Amino acid sequence: MTDARDKILRYYKGTEGESMAVKLVDFATQAIKSRKCKLGGFLSPFEQEMAGTIANSLGELRVDFDGGFRGAERQRVAFCHEDFQGTPNFEIVVLKAQWNGEFSRLGHRDVLGSILSLGVEREHIGDIIATKDFAKILVDKKLADYFTANLTQIGSTTVKTTVDELESIAPKEERTKEIRATVASLRVDSIAAAGFGMSRSKAAQEIDAEKIQLNWQTVKNASQSVKQGDVLSMRGRGRLEVAEVRGQTKKGRIGVLLKRFF
Repeated sequence: MTDARDKILRYYKGTEGESMAVKLVDFATQAIKSRKCKLGGFLSPFEQEMAGTIANSLGELRVDFDGGFRGAERQRVAFCHEDFQGTPNFEIVVLKAQWNGEFSRLGHRDVLGSILSLGVEREHIGDIIATKDFAKILVDKKLADYFTANLTQIGSTTVKTTVDELESIAPKEERTKEIRATVASLRVDSIAAAGFGMSRSKAAQEIDAEKIQLNWQTVKNASQSVKQGDVLSMRGRGRLEVAEVRGQTKKGRIGVLLKRFF
């Protein structure tokens, strides 16, 4: 197991996922040693893929996820030893932070910023569903009392935070749109331009501003290649899947089928 552990850590060394890889490997190792389940934090989709890779590489494990409701993007991870016969308890609570929507306009970023300013790490926070008058926040059960006592302000707006019912969250239903396009190349700026409806130069600017992610990792170079099955996300614009790469046209361009999620 030591060789597999070291190989995993070498693979993620120097990447955005390095620190999370260390944590996940430690959780997985503890599950193997105890022959039980080890619960981790809320993970992004990229980190969920990482957890699956780690479980497969180390062996003796299965990995389960739960975000508190169907369609949740951020989900808690549980590494369970193959001998463990029970069902993991994901210990997820939903909080409701309410304010007067007639006088304040608060969004996801405002809510998340105020939560993190309380000294809470991101892995303790799941999805945040913000509306005009309130936000529902999925959190680690252990921190529920702390949040109800201390999340009293978002920005300059006074809020009241209470524990709500998980059943109050409707399953997430995403709208999709298929986009058929031809691109000069499978560079990330070309695909982003076609999928998000902008010029290639504008897409390059958004990449420079670190607003675009490829498979949930920040794109550092506009010339980075994209392949079938990859997912692009852009802050404020949603998500884009490269559903199909269809080959070259007579003019030498590449046909692609993109699926845009709203």
